[in-house]
Amino acid sequence: MRFDVLTLFPEMFPGYLGQSLLKLAIQRGIVETGLHNIRDWSRDKHHAVDDRPFGGGPGMLLKPEPVVECVEEVRSRCSPAGRLILLTPQGRRFDQRLAEEFALSQRLMLLCGRYEGFDQRVMDLLAPEEVSVGDYVLNGGEVAAMVIIDAVVRLIPGVLGDEQSSVEDSFSRGNRMLEHAQYTRPREYRGRSVPEVLLSGDHEQIARWREASRTERTESRRSDLLSAGQADSKTQAEPKTQETDSRGTKP
Repeated sequence: MRFDVLTLFPEMFPGYLGQSLLKLAIQRGIVETGLHNIRDWSRDKHHAVDDRPFGGGPGMLLKPEPVVECVEEVRSRCSPAGRLILLTPQGRRFDQRLAEEFALSQRLMLLCGRYEGFDQRVMDLLAPEEVSVGDYVLNGGEVAAMVIIDAVVRLIPGVLGDEQSSVEDSFSRGNRMLEHAQYTRPREYRGRSVPEVLLSGDHEQIARWREASRTERTESRRSDLLSAGQADSKTQAEPKTQETDSRGTKP
């Protein structure tokens, strides 16, 4: 899978891309990345990419020419064109379900905003998918792009090594339960011991304990997930009825 990041600050990414599982995935050829400086497409002799908004208002806007032309050229360099994702607080909320959807793509282009955002013609001409990583405002889309890469890359086969790990994660594949409590060595630390059931070797008992731990954690920390899961189950269980015409007969 390939990630192309279009940004005014490509220098923010090398350190991030050189860490941990992502670094190994790149070295093994499972993941490819490209960093593209939007300023390289500026027509201004000083490489300016922003200007004041028409009609007045605070801040500066990213101009359409460098952004649109950057996207068009980067798109043309590799095949397939991939999905263009514009990071904005106004977009669709990013969640595990969307991460799983993105992981099925061969290529994602992540367009990072700055200042007060983009000239509307960027959206009109490029028709990107607008995505938000949460109901808050960041200084730019770079951190949001890292969030998306981080969430998506671990779902790509071969990246984690143990594929079952991502399946059992909270929120994965429709999972609406938080992950169970986990322990490692030492068996006792500051008066707190590992639950005996986890040392028993009885996999059936361990599975039951973990399920109870998941339920307790979800109820105490994110009860909204249980309510949402119950609503989904109810919707799926309700029988579908056929509409009738004005005479009360089925069409």
